[in-house]
Amino acid sequence: MKRSATPFAITVAVLAFFYLPIVVLVVNSFNASRFGGEWSGFTLQWYRKLLESPDIWHALGNTLTIAVFATIGSTVLGTTAAFALDRYRSRLQDAHYLLVYAPLVIPEILLGISLLLFFVALKVELSYVTIVLAHVTFCVSYVAMVVLGRLQDFDWSLVEAAQDLGASPWVTARDVVLPLLAPGIAAGALLAFTLSVDDFVITFFTAGPGTTTLPLRIYSMIKHGSPPLINALSTLLLALTTTTVWLSQRLLKEAR
Repeated sequence: MKRSATPFAITVAVLAFFYLPIVVLVVNSFNASRFGGEWSGFTLQWYRKLLESPDIWHALGNTLTIAVFATIGSTVLGTTAAFALDRYRSRLQDAHYLLVYAPLVIPEILLGISLLLFFVALKVELSYVTIVLAHVTFCVSYVAMVVLGRLQDFDWSLVEAAQDLGASPWVTARDVVLPLLAPGIAAGALLAFTLSVDDFVITFFTAGPGTTTLPLRIYSMIKHGSPPLINALSTLLLALTTTTVWLSQRLLKEAR
């Protein structure tokens, strides 16, 4: 009996360690107390104050704009990289795979510093463009791995059948390959979007004046002390990213 209870207790303890702080944050976003030390009643005033804060909405607009462009760029590059890795085998492709896989294991702070030094060496002014390029740099790897996983189960006999029936390469790609890969590509795009919206470290190093994103704005609010607004804003951000990840997983299941 003890043997079966111990793993369960350990599992519950680990889950509580990971998720209890998030639950506390969400609960405190509805707490009337300014500092969240004790429960003072249910309220939506912090969410109303968010609606009245132009700085936060400006940062949100920046974040979504950057995320959209980073998603488009990383989806195109990641999908083409996945095709190259799946269809060709050579020593050059081994090096290509290493380059694609590297951003997944390199610490974010190291990647952020490297990109900053790269932009400085090229004398590129830090702006929205540098943030988008930085986000594309690490999002490409995630998109490529998701699409590559889909390609490994892809039935290429359908492509050969379309070609035997006289379909051109463009028609084959448009009417056969893309529809079958669409769920995997969409899942990779949603994952890239989520990573871009949530990123702080790399954005911190590559952002210039006037390019404040939502994670950077939250960091600034923490420094100046606005716990209730941070709780409410973090709850909304959590809802956005959770929904996006859920959609990504749903599309991956449909792709299988």
